[in-house]
Amino acid sequence: MGEIMKYLQIENAFAFFDPQAGLYLGLSIVLLFLAKWAFNLRSSFDINHELHQKDNKAVALSFTGYFLGIGYILWSLLRQESQAGLYSDLLAMTIWSAIGICLLLIAQYINDKLLFSTFCNTKELIEDRNVGTGAVEFGSFIGSAMLISSALSGEDASSFLTSLVLVVLYFVFGQLSFILFGFIYQKTTSYDLHAEIEKDNVAAGLSFGLSLVAFAILISSYINKYDSLAGLLLWTIFSGLLLLGSRFIVDKLILPGADLDQEITRDQNWGASLLEGATATIIALIVASIL
Repeated sequence: MGEIMKYLQIENAFAFFDPQAGLYLGLSIVLLFLAKWAFNLRSSFDINHELHQKDNKAVALSFTGYFLGIGYILWSLLRQESQAGLYSDLLAMTIWSAIGICLLLIAQYINDKLLFSTFCNTKELIEDRNVGTGAVEFGSFIGSAMLISSALSGEDASSFLTSLVLVVLYFVFGQLSFILFGFIYQKTTSYDLHAEIEKDNVAAGLSFGLSLVAFAILISSYINKYDSLAGLLLWTIFSGLLLLGSRFIVDKLILPGADLDQEITRDQNWGASLLEGATATIIALIVASIL
């Protein structure tokens, strides 16, 4: 009977009404507003004007990736256990969230300049309303947020300075691995990824954006579990090869009789690219769970 009664208890259903939960929710909303303000400050365009007045779907996709990335960072910080006390925890969350926002905006700048150095992302988003570019930035924001969150997971080190150095170190490594993965991905496709995205090919942008998310899942899972930088380097190489192999799985096993690269370039088939990205993400989640 006691075993049955525990499933009928309802006191945990009112946990949200704990005043502390309200404080964390209120702080999260304030931090989201701060994140939007910082995005507007960093951008050469007004996000409200692009979304409300111009119905710019490319900007909407990019900003949604940024906002989801900020939400992921907040979620990861809230999941961390601390015995420092309520007000200390709220202060720490504010500080590390602000650092996370700054790092995500820096990641946007790095990826814009180095991941796609052949064209201006802002021009593609604002003037051309290039949804393919928006899809890449969507994946880049979410992937970068995963890497930043993994770096922030070590913020309980012995001192704030030590924690900050570790966060920056892992952040730099994550961004370099992103750039390297993008370079190798470009070399393994039969088409020019940059040229296809610049031609407003949504399929090319979607497949690459989701591949960035899958890659970030693998890298961040290692950072969450292990401290070895040498091991992280080897894992990064393995992750890149694994995800490149996932394109072969889609091409030969899931879509037999169809050439994936031709589906993306000739037909601009974003359904095929969505399947490619989904397969890469599924493989990344499975491998990360058994790591």
